[in-house]
Amino acid sequence: MNQKTEIPELGFTALIRFAWRQLTSMKTALILLMMMGLGAIPGSVIPQRSVNPIAVRDFFDAHPTLSAWYDRFSLFDVYSSPWFSAIYILLFISLIGCVLPRTIEHFHAMRAEPPITPRNLNRMEQFATWQSSEDSLEKATIWFKKNRFRVRREADSISAEKGYLRETGNLFFHLSLILILIGVSFGSLFGLRGEAIVNTGERFVNVPTSYDTLSLGKLTSDSDLSPFTITLDKFLGVYDPKTNIPKDYTAYVSVTDGGVKKKEVIKVNSPLTFGSTRVYLQANGYSPIVTVRNEDGSVAFQGPVTFLPQDGNLRSIGSIKVPDAQVPVGFVASFLPTYARSTDQGGVSIFPELLDPKLLFSIWSGDLGLDSGIPQSVYRMDTTNMKNLGLGSLKIGETFKYPGGSITLEGVIPWVNLQIVEDRGKGFALVGGISAILGLLASLYGRRRRIWIRVTDSQVEVAALSKNNAPGLEDEMKSLTEHLKG
Repeated sequence: MNQKTEIPELGFTALIRFAWRQLTSMKTALILLMMMGLGAIPGSVIPQRSVNPIAVRDFFDAHPTLSAWYDRFSLFDVYSSPWFSAIYILLFISLIGCVLPRTIEHFHAMRAEPPITPRNLNRMEQFATWQSSEDSLEKATIWFKKNRFRVRREADSISAEKGYLRETGNLFFHLSLILILIGVSFGSLFGLRGEAIVNTGERFVNVPTSYDTLSLGKLTSDSDLSPFTITLDKFLGVYDPKTNIPKDYTAYVSVTDGGVKKKEVIKVNSPLTFGSTRVYLQANGYSPIVTVRNEDGSVAFQGPVTFLPQDGNLRSIGSIKVPDAQVPVGFVASFLPTYARSTDQGGVSIFPELLDPKLLFSIWSGDLGLDSGIPQSVYRMDTTNMKNLGLGSLKIGETFKYPGGSITLEGVIPWVNLQIVEDRGKGFALVGGISAILGLLASLYGRRRRIWIRVTDSQVEVAALSKNNAPGLEDEMKSLTEHLKG
């Protein structure tokens, strides 16, 4: 009669222990690492709300059904989504639970003596034997110490071991990954990253309203911003006249930090530092200063308008929106620092500096859509429901009249894009990255091997074994045997 074997059910403690072992296995850590890499792909392909909300809005307009599904799975906010955070946290726990016990075990193994000499040395990978000599063990001890082997001496034998650097480098690499994760998580919790375009003569105050884009860490608030101001006094860009390649960018600024005023210089690779906050010079361009008047001559708009560069010669595009005119009017424009005509492209810029600046524009009247509540790009204008009033161009000091008013190009000033970054975890990430490279090199080039020698009344037996099939074991055996034979 067959009897059924009953498998006992796992209790709660056993189930937790089983789950912990599965989570902290190296296989699970590799799977989670691959999942995090795959999860980051949508964040690079799909526009993100924290980076470009206007692009997200345009994606919703173009693909409403697909966008609803994307939004349901937080694909417009990948790096702050619950599923990406879950993968990140599980990977962090898995690496710690996997690497730390192995590190402790490896530490004890490094301090322990090599294993005793096996009975059958002739079964090893390398083996040699010859007639014994009285001082063979003494000679072997000298050779082992000279070549930095760990030695275990017995009455008639020696066990020597070398090459723990390989496993040390492997563990060091994985510990460095944990340090990188700590740095990234610390920066995302307590850091900030923002950008602000500042025209020459304008002042940037480090408050949220002065930023064009600002992303705060989850545990960072507005009150944590460093109290400083930056005034752009002058910007100088130097270009090679033959190749148009930039040679140097320099921003001369006046800084107020903690009530102390001073002059500073910002270069591309030389940022300003305010405690743990750094201010980088990221980009530059031009802002035409225009005056728009109504038909009766009253001023409807006056001031600099930031234009966005499109190529290395700083051909720039922008829009001038004047909702306060008697009839709301807008200008879709392009600015050329050094104007020239091209047969296939029309107006182009042939040099980045202001040698022959010119403003080209088309004039539109109607609803600018500024009261719709929908975010708009400051560089573009939707003219779908607007009326075209004509085309025009201006050099500095010139005025162009159109039906209902006029526009004057008063001058041009440079602008710079300042990137303000506070990342308190970047030190951990930097040290972790360097340590990971060093650990990886050690694990790739480290060679683990063991050598044994036994001396009896009639003969000397020497055997060696490589733990990872690394080359060089035969040469070490040859060197040892030649040393023992004198």
